[in-house]
Amino acid sequence: MYIHELFGPWLAHPFWKRRFLLDSESDLQRLRDSAVAQVLIDTSKGVDIDKLADSVVNEEPREWDDLHIEGESPFLTTSASIEEEIQRAKDICQSASIAVARMFANIRMGKVLEAGLVMEQIEEIASSIHRHPHALLSLARLKTANEYTYMHSVAVCGLMIALARQLNMDGHQVREAGLAGLLHDIGKIGIPDAILNKPGKLTDIEWNRVRQHPQYGHRLLKECGQFNPQVLEVCLHHHEKWDGSGYPQGLRGKQIGLFARMGAVCDVYDAITSSRSYKTAWDPAEALHRMAQWKGHFDSKVFHTFVKALGIFPIGAMVRLESGRIGTVWEQNASSLLKPKIRIILSGRPPRPVEPFIVDLAETSEHDKIVAREPAPVIPIQTADPAPPARAAPRN
Repeated sequence: MYIHELFGPWLAHPFWKRRFLLDSESDLQRLRDSAVAQVLIDTSKGVDIDKLADSVVNEEPREWDDLHIEGESPFLTTSASIEEEIQRAKDICQSASIAVARMFANIRMGKVLEAGLVMEQIEEIASSIHRHPHALLSLARLKTANEYTYMHSVAVCGLMIALARQLNMDGHQVREAGLAGLLHDIGKIGIPDAILNKPGKLTDIEWNRVRQHPQYGHRLLKECGQFNPQVLEVCLHHHEKWDGSGYPQGLRGKQIGLFARMGAVCDVYDAITSSRSYKTAWDPAEALHRMAQWKGHFDSKVFHTFVKALGIFPIGAMVRLESGRIGTVWEQNASSLLKPKIRIILSGRPPRPVEPFIVDLAETSEHDKIVAREPAPVIPIQTADPAPPARAAPRN
């Protein structure tokens, strides 16, 4: 493999360069023995990359045969430009947020959950992601604190659909994954606003109350009698961890169902990339980088597939190019996750604001490349119109 970047300080590894061809067993062992937790490879300079990429999600074929993930994924196929789909996705996000708010309100008042209304929203979200996989996901992430409760459900729904598609699940499974994402946090309606909105540290009693929301939500959905076991499972187990340290049941490894393992990744990613009443949002690329370092938190195969769906540098991530230009990732490139389209907002040395323009790093005439993530705040592609007043950011 060609090492594009070693994540960590210079003293964390024995190599004098950060970029080099890893072509010897001794260097591989030195890298494994170092304090480097993660590397980025350049697939255009490595050898046998296609076979290697296929093996990432096929290391244990018997466990994954039913997912049909062999071969090329159609996930990045688009039928609309990101500019066109952002306009449609804006309306879909607003409509879905209103529908989720209504659903939560009805359940609080003891009314029956309207499954038909829910599935209508799933179809709209799935259709948007089919037309362009990243437009709606970008907008759903750019939520304000007061609309977090409902837009988080919409965002996790979209992420679950994207992940299911990346796993090459069939249409029915994709929609069930989206439904599970939309309903995963419904148990939060049983937690008082004073706890959900508290900006400071929770007391032990308050935290125990928050940890009860999976069981409460599971009971609500089960009483409805309209949802299959996978949807119920995500609601109950999306806070379980691969190493058994999660809640509410402390399940470990394959004791956690596949949909719940997917839900765990999607829920955490949206939570940490969103501003909440008690924390600021992390940049999307930084979020994936940190999540990769949480050993034992996620199913590694599911997480790797999730990264493949979003891109190593997800839409909205701020990056610095070799030329010194700085911008946000605008659109992924199906041929290389290292060469997305970048919306340049700063240029020159030192960088100064410029009229935004798009650079396609995959163009043969474009010799620039990403050299680092930028810790600066993300510049939104386009924010959605404000949703109806909602409770502030809930806690995981």
